Order: sequence, then C-alpha cells, then structure tokens
Amino acid sequence: MRLFLVRHGQTQSNVDHLLDTAVPGADLSPLGRDQAAALVQTLGERGIGAITASTLVRTQQTAAPLAAHLGLDVAVADGLREIEAGDLEMLGDDDSVRRYLEVVAAWLHGDLSVAEPGAEDGHAFFARYDAAVAAALAAARAAGVDTLALVSHGAAIRTWAGSRVRNVSPEFVVATGLENTGVVELEGGPEDGWTCVRWMGAVVDAEQAEVAGAGPAAEPGSVF
Repeated sequence: MRLFLVRHGQTQSNVDHLLDTAVPGADLSPLGRDQAAALVQTLGERGIGAITASTLVRTQQTAAPLAAHLGLDVAVADGLREIEAGDLEMLGDDDSVRRYLEVVAAWLHGDLSVAEPGAEDGHAFFARYDAAVAAALAAARAAGVDTLALVSHGAAIRTWAGSRVRNVSPEFVVATGLENTGVVELEGGPEDGWTCVRWMGAVVDAEQAEVAGAGPAAEPGSVF
C-alpha cells in the first residue's frame, strides 16, 4: 500500500508559535488555505482513493480541496490528532516549547512513560495513533483502495514515523522537521513494515533517510 502522511496548513497559532494541540484548534490562515489548495497539484494525480483527517479543524480544512478534487469524503479519526500539550496548551514561550519537544524526543528514544502534566504519555499516543492508522488502512482495503492520505500534525507525524518507519530514524525527524502541508510518502504496510520513499518531496534512501525538501506553498512554521 501507499500511505501519504500530510501535515495541515498554516494557522495563526503556527505563526505565533503556540502549543495549539486541543480540539477543535485554530482555523487555517489565508496562507494555510493556499497551501491546502496547492495539495491538489501535489497529490491530485497520485491515485489517492481515501482521505482521513484528525478531529482538529485545521486538518479537515486542509483535506477539503484535495477531497473535492478527487470526489471523496473526508473521514475523521480522533487518533490522528496532535500530541497533547496538557498544561502547556496555548503557551508559546521558549521554555514551554522546549519542554514539549523534550517529551517528544524522549518517546522517540524509547522512554514512553514521560508526559507533560495534564497530557498523555507515549504509550497512550502510540496506541491511539496506531489504531487510527490501522482503521484507515482496513477501511481502504475493504473498499479496494491501495493508496490513501492521512492529514495530521507535525509532531504527531514525525514521532510516529520516527518510531514506525524502518528507514526513518529519531535523529532524522528531529533534525529535518515537517513544514505546513509537507508530505511524507510511505510504501508497505503494517504486516511487512513501512518504508519512506519521499519526505517533503525529496527522495529518501531506502536504508536510511538523510535529506528533505519542501512542501507545496512552503512557509516556515512551528511543529504543532
């Protein structure tokens, strides 16, 4: 199967570097809507037969132009939402952002017991994200679809890929990042494992990811 992991378009919270992780979250900014529209050119002819977004509105707004182009409905899965910030929600100071990213880094290196106060730990995150991916894959297979897109969030996609994709290391996802509407393209499946073939448009080595490019209408932003 082919799986596209797509980060949502820009929001004002991204511009302000806020830890905006709770439902429903911020709407797309004007630039974010342009980025979402640009996904039609990037993914519109890639054979996508199913699209699932998280419960945060920015992912559903990001998915909407591509879904309309392809004549598809957008399924919604709570498990694809962003890693929770807990008591740090909507803070944007350097210390709060550092603490949030330190939790993510700990999970990537195997310590899943770490959590911010008021937020989930790594065990809970991977359980719900794995379940959402599995459910989307099962629904696609039942419909005869072998290519699908999941529209999710920067920290969540990077953390899941850095732990579940064989040629994507924790060091790579920490150093590379994922811009708004950046796309991670995977091949494989849960049985045989996933391999990353492109990260933000750049071809990835089959043995170890080393480089990254840029997504459509690329604009630097926060990871959330």
